Amino acid sequence: MTVLSEAVLADPVRLTRALCDIESVSGDEAAICDAVEEVLRKRPGLRIDLEGNTLVARTDLGLRRRVMLAGHLDTVPVNGNFPTRLEDDVLWGLGTSDMKSGTALALWIAATLERPRFDLSFAFYECEEIDAASNGLNKLSASHPDWLESDFAVLLEPTHGLVEAGCQGTMRAKVTAHGKRAHSARSWKGDNAVHKIAPVLERLGAYRAREVEVDGCAYREGLNAVRIGGGVAGNVIPDECWVEVNYRFAPDRDERSAEAHVREVFDGYEVELTDSAPSCRPGLDRPEAAEFVAAAGGEVRAKLGWTDVARFAVLGIPAVNYGPGDPNLAHKQDERVELPLIERCAEALREYVEES
Repeated sequence: MTVLSEAVLADPVRLTRALCDIESVSGDEAAICDAVEEVLRKRPGLRIDLEGNTLVARTDLGLRRRVMLAGHLDTVPVNGNFPTRLEDDVLWGLGTSDMKSGTALALWIAATLERPRFDLSFAFYECEEIDAASNGLNKLSASHPDWLESDFAVLLEPTHGLVEAGCQGTMRAKVTAHGKRAHSARSWKGDNAVHKIAPVLERLGAYRAREVEVDGCAYREGLNAVRIGGGVAGNVIPDECWVEVNYRFAPDRDERSAEAHVREVFDGYEVELTDSAPSCRPGLDRPEAAEFVAAAGGEVRAKLGWTDVARFAVLGIPAVNYGPGDPNLAHKQDERVELPLIERCAEALREYVEES
């Protein structure tokens, strides 16, 4: 088992590197989960709960409010970027940006904070980088939602040191046109479904995405074709053609209203919903959120994308994204994180959760 020393735990930069140097590709998080558990078992006053390789630790100090810090333990597969290397003020390697530099901050707070101003919960979870059914946070939201109860959550996903509030919802649908097969030499005897899909593409080309302000954050929606398919053979008039569309919707819409909008846009066509995940409102009107934004420098923007903050939203918990990694480097071979950003985010988190 990897043992994280007191000296490593005291330094968020060294702790980031130590976590990154424990290989934990999705589905293989046992070693890193064991290392985290070993650290937290030594801390007095923490209740530890485990499900698979997902761990939740909680204080129970009887304080008026509870704040959750959450980060996933897994990474995408190794791509010639493991273990880490340090060059000047930059740490290179798998997981440095997405998201072990953020997860390390949660563990650093859990291992070192003596005087919290909130009761604190910490979630270290498995399988974020693969299918939703395997996602540890998703599993807990169904099996043990009480483990996640809090007034506010910070998901330490990469945001390059800026607070990104809430998130867009995402939905995919298959829009299908039907026709009738015929030999292409006698095409008038058939009904070409590929030709009939053209108005779907025209509607997408003419579509004007909404720009919506929620809690002072500007979200821009998007509805786009992402795949298209149809055809049988080089001498056959196709009887079916489909376009897969992806709708990114602002957090003033729930999944039901988002689906209704997609069906309205493609009225007259068969529309099959194939995937959906909810949006998350920023919740910046909550005092816990406002205090966090102030501690992090006062700058906040909308999260243009989907993250696990939406899982907190389903439970009625407002959440923001905040971490030192650069989201543009996530999953890349040259993934890296700047050490000053780790230190700056650590300082902001500590200012937020520590009693002054």
